[in-house]
Amino acid sequence: MVCGGFTCSKNALCSLNVVYMLVGLLLIGVAAWGKGFGLVSSIHIIGGVIAVGVFLLLIAIVGLVGAIHHHQVMLFFYMVILFIVFLFQFGISCSCLAMNRAQQETLLSSTWKIMINKTKEDLETQLNCCGMLNNAASQAQFNQDVINCPAPCKTTKCTPCGDLMLHHATEALKILGGVGLFFSFTEILGVWLAVRYRNQKDPRANPSAFL
Repeated sequence: MVCGGFTCSKNALCSLNVVYMLVGLLLIGVAAWGKGFGLVSSIHIIGGVIAVGVFLLLIAIVGLVGAIHHHQVMLFFYMVILFIVFLFQFGISCSCLAMNRAQQETLLSSTWKIMINKTKEDLETQLNCCGMLNNAASQAQFNQDVINCPAPCKTTKCTPCGDLMLHHATEALKILGGVGLFFSFTEILGVWLAVRYRNQKDPRANPSAFL
């Protein structure tokens, strides 16, 4: 059977959802590994990564079961949810690619302010730095962070964590944006495959019945 037929669409959709399942399991595994080795102790960060992995895993299972059984309702919800995810991911990826240094500094400062002290201390210890950005706008916060900083470099002279992050931020954002953009197009491919497959007739079914 030529590609584009019922069997080809089914196999392509199943393969795509198997990849999504593997990515979801990878996210869960990485989060558990990071927690187990003490890389990040914040339950909010760990919980967020695991939540994304579980969500992707569940969506992939719905798509896989719907594809195997040619289930109309499951395929419908699968393609609607996947399209919504595509819109969010596409927008965020474009934002990452378009973000300049001033916007990066604002984002880092805002994120630092809402972090709990335990997360800040973990970050400072891992990066061997103290505080976020040493500028006029956040001088008081920076001085307080330096006092509470547990990093080994405190005995000599510490570099602000924000400077270390911004040094690689542009490259990291390009990578994240590029990878996110790539996966967003695989999601729109999944939507297209689901729509196409949902409206195809199963050759093994009753010839007089459609959908």
